[in-house]
Amino acid sequence: MTSSEASTQRIPPFVSLGSARAFAAPAVARDYSGNHTASVARGAGMANVSRETSVVASRNVLDSIDDSSPIARELAHENKRRERLLGRNLPKPEKTRIFTVSNQKGGVGKTTTTVNIAAALAAAGLNVLVIDIDPQGNASTALGIEHHADVDSIYDVLINDMPLKDVVAPCPDIGNLICAPATIHLAGAEIELVSLVAREQRLRRAIEVYSKERAANGEERLDYIFIDCPPSLGLLTVNAFCAANEVLIPIQCEYYALEGLSQLLKNIEMIQKHLNADLVVSTILLTMYDGRTNLAAQVAAEVREHFPQQVLGAVVPRSVRISEAPSYQQTVMTYDPSSSGALSYLEAAAEIAER
Repeated sequence: MTSSEASTQRIPPFVSLGSARAFAAPAVARDYSGNHTASVARGAGMANVSRETSVVASRNVLDSIDDSSPIARELAHENKRRERLLGRNLPKPEKTRIFTVSNQKGGVGKTTTTVNIAAALAAAGLNVLVIDIDPQGNASTALGIEHHADVDSIYDVLINDMPLKDVVAPCPDIGNLICAPATIHLAGAEIELVSLVAREQRLRRAIEVYSKERAANGEERLDYIFIDCPPSLGLLTVNAFCAANEVLIPIQCEYYALEGLSQLLKNIEMIQKHLNADLVVSTILLTMYDGRTNLAAQVAAEVREHFPQQVLGAVVPRSVRISEAPSYQQTVMTYDPSSSGALSYLEAAAEIAER
């Protein structure tokens, strides 16, 4: 399935996101590679059946399922979650909210969380900027933004004082979403930043200038800025902390993530004391949750006990669809909006917007 084919399956979040019942029929067959094939309903010669009839039929199918079965209970639960999001309008913040998405432990879902929450908010009509300061450039890949060595990137903003407006590019799949890409040149930026004046504040100043330029040009104010950090606590991450006023910490539901969290919080305290007194840890999101294990439940309970105000109610489960989406240069919002992973990120985005 090509990127363009997959994007045509997008269902705008918060606007026309169907319920679990609506997704039950017509059934769609898939081959083992995950590609969509012809609709079973079309193959059976039911192309002329109205949408209303299909929805009624799907409701009858689900209503006839014994709700004592685990699958039926899961469907009913997802159905209620979708209905709570259906048609919801997310409020615009009073001023631009700048999030640094950080955790020095790798593989906890920083980039995945950044791009999917950004995509969910943008699909709801909010203006969102993603700044990729991870030399791997995975956020740029997921948003379909070119980030090869010849592309002007956030490296040029930090090191060569290039204006941020000359770097940002629109996401091809989602309106209102723009991205400042990262290139491999960022791998050497840590060393190059050491000798520069105001090395910790360079990203912050670039964002301030860009915001003023948008206002001067009559463009809409940015509602959210998400900065995707590398899995380290070097100067790139320090720049992100100095530029932001909120920290979003994705935590994998495993023991090692708890160890990394304590170290991260100590570093954030140092930033607050010496570089950015306005920085707060406002949001913690539990990711890669596996409800079949006691360990995941124990980690989630411990994090909620210590950070009751910061932890979101939404929990992101382990999901193959979330992992597949970047290979098509998409977020899960456009790749498979009916998946459990997309639903969880929609809920997380709604919680963040309404806080």
